[in-house]
Amino acid sequence: MATQPCVCGHYGSGIQECTCTAQQIHKYIGKISGPLLDRIDIHVEVPAVQYNELSTKKSGETSQMIRGRVIEARKIQAKRFEGRKGLYSNADMETKEIKEFCVIDEAGMELLKTAMTKLGLSARAYDRILKVSRTIADLARNESIRPEHLSEAIQYRSLDRNFYST
Repeated sequence: MATQPCVCGHYGSGIQECTCTAQQIHKYIGKISGPLLDRIDIHVEVPAVQYNELSTKKSGETSQMIRGRVIEARKIQAKRFEGRKGLYSNADMETKEIKEFCVIDEAGMELLKTAMTKLGLSARAYDRILKVSRTIADLARNESIRPEHLSEAIQYRSLDRNFYST
């Protein structure tokens, strides 16, 4: 799913100035229902890419390298859910499995509590953050979910934040 940040499409771009009023922005983004957003695991803001970034000779991680990490994470998940009917990946976890496989330490609990309170997140968002955190930990080959994994997962909830406050 993709959407523009506002009617003109330039809110927060840094390249072109947004011509929308605060009321227009709130009305526009308000058309996306909270319950729908709750059912999406990851929300990210993708800014326009500028020419100098496109034309640079620097290369990042290759698709093949990323694919390798994903395959390894999926193997970890397959082993974790071996013998559990209907469970193949972290996304398949229900509340019972989340409590079993998404255990976080005291620092993680405090971080998640702060995020839930300050961002006004729902119970469904809470579960999604834990499942995404588990996947981030798997990609990093960590058995436990660390605060940095939670922090990254929380960052992927951009549409839950008061992002569009002006």
